[in-house]
Amino acid sequence: MATDNRPLSPHLQVYRPQLTSVLSISHRLTGIVLSVGSAVVVIWLLALAGGAESYDRMIAVLSHPVGLLGMAIWSFCLFYHLLNGIRHLFWDAGWLLDLRGAYASGWAVVILSVVLTVAIWGGLL
Repeated sequence: MATDNRPLSPHLQVYRPQLTSVLSISHRLTGIVLSVGSAVVVIWLLALAGGAESYDRMIAVLSHPVGLLGMAIWSFCLFYHLLNGIRHLFWDAGWLLDLRGAYASGWAVVILSVVLTVAIWGGLL
């Protein structure tokens, strides 16, 4: 058997990232962020149940700029994951499966996620 130095399967360096693949990877990553954020929500609830002193400490942590940034990122991930999940439900129904529909719905998910996050943090909703 001849051996050469070519990869046996397509390598990542061969492909240019496409919107659909980037959105798919982002969907998985936002799911991970949501899991971590859900643990923070549980800690917040435990602090709430622990009394005023523990709740005040938790609010101080969440009010810190890093805490606020984390909550903003978590809320963006929540909107993105929700909207992209709805997009997948459309695909399951057989809608928007062509290339144009996939790209239009993908950009709609990204734009709406940003708009909703800004609206929530800007006090518009």
